[in-house]
Amino acid sequence: MYVNFLEKKKIMLSFIAMGILFSCGKTKEENAVAEGETQIKEEVKEEFQPISDTIIENAVIYEANIRQYSEEGTFNAFTKDIPVLKELGVKVLWLMPIYPISTTKSKGSLGSYYAISDYTKVNPEFGTIEDFRTLVKTAHDNDIYVILDWVANHTGWDHIWLKEHPEYYTKDATGNITHTVDTDWTDVADLNYNNQEMREQMKNDMIYWLKEEGVDGFRCDVAGMVPVDFWNTAVTELKKIKPVFMLAEGWEPELLENAFDMGYGWDTHHKMNDIAQGKSDVTEWDKRMMQIDTMYAKDDILMNFTSNHDENSWNGTVKERMGDAAEVFAALSYVAPGMPLIYSGQEYDMDKRLLFFEKDTIIKKKDKFFALYKKLGNLKNINPALHGGKNAASYIRIKTSDDKKILAFAREKDNHKVVFVANMTKEPIKFTAEYEGKFTEYLSREKYERKRGRKYYLDPWRYQILIQD
Repeated sequence: MYVNFLEKKKIMLSFIAMGILFSCGKTKEENAVAEGETQIKEEVKEEFQPISDTIIENAVIYEANIRQYSEEGTFNAFTKDIPVLKELGVKVLWLMPIYPISTTKSKGSLGSYYAISDYTKVNPEFGTIEDFRTLVKTAHDNDIYVILDWVANHTGWDHIWLKEHPEYYTKDATGNITHTVDTDWTDVADLNYNNQEMREQMKNDMIYWLKEEGVDGFRCDVAGMVPVDFWNTAVTELKKIKPVFMLAEGWEPELLENAFDMGYGWDTHHKMNDIAQGKSDVTEWDKRMMQIDTMYAKDDILMNFTSNHDENSWNGTVKERMGDAAEVFAALSYVAPGMPLIYSGQEYDMDKRLLFFEKDTIIKKKDKFFALYKKLGNLKNINPALHGGKNAASYIRIKTSDDKKILAFAREKDNHKVVFVANMTKEPIKFTAEYEGKFTEYLSREKYERKRGRKYYLDPWRYQILIQD
């Protein structure tokens, strides 16, 4: 028995050894298969979908000032924070001009982003084209679309066109190339849109960024100063390549007829400033809403903002212009019809005017507005009642006992309803409002039952975002 046992043990050990060898070999094969499967999964992973009207409906747009966003002022430093933007509900990333900056006649020590020396290269101060590509890929991996700031009205004085194609530019009575008339933009040379060859080259330079670098559209600087027929023709060609999102820095309705998806809500913004400063009241907001209905088509989109690079640098910070009303207008920019904008630094309670031609770093410290924008972004992303695109939710003004001081309205779509009620003054107010129902206040999560004729109270500049239960 002992001999048989030893023999059996040897046989068993042999089988175990063979098993181990086989197992080791198999493990390597399995690892290879697993890696292959992972590779296959990555290959069949759902591709990043082109931008569409559906995506635009509930989007938040973010304006990125690469130079000032970080100490480094680089693509790579910004790219690290793209997942943070996703937390804020951002779906469209607008990059301020990323191109090389002209040094001839430049302003300040670094010059203006909008004085471009080459439309198809990146500013070496920001990094390399590979760094830019990583930024775009990271944005796409986070379901964020990238649009470039496009400056079609003028170039910097170093642009190669000035030497090779002076006929591309506007000339004064003495035959000299000039900067844009009636402006102080002495650091740029005005382009002549009577020249068809220049138009073609401008369009081709835009196409480069779509085809070669995978961007998703453009924000077009001073779009109203460029002939509308150029935009109509150029955008038609762009859309043959891929769906694009086009934002005009302009308010003119004709820009939105064919070429552009969205324009600037400049007058809306100005009304916000005036109300915050006590120069106007809610009746001016009501007039603006009626004006939008009259001036624009139903599928036109306007961008709502409390700041942007121009407002911040030249007209003052949000705190300077809006004071204690800053929060209510931030909320209003999300719940009113349109698409809300966050300018770099607003999410960090930035309270300084960023120098435009110098390095002036944003201090990134999360405080009140980061949490607020995160909550507002989530609501904008998920609630159809805040759709603000080409198939926007309705906007219904709610009558109150003091329509000069209390702004109340409802947004509705697909059986979803959001009610916004705000005291738009620096004084506490008691009032009645003509709406009723059971609601949850979105930010506080408190439950409310509203009845017509009942008196309510709001502190100065306080507001409620009520979700229908």
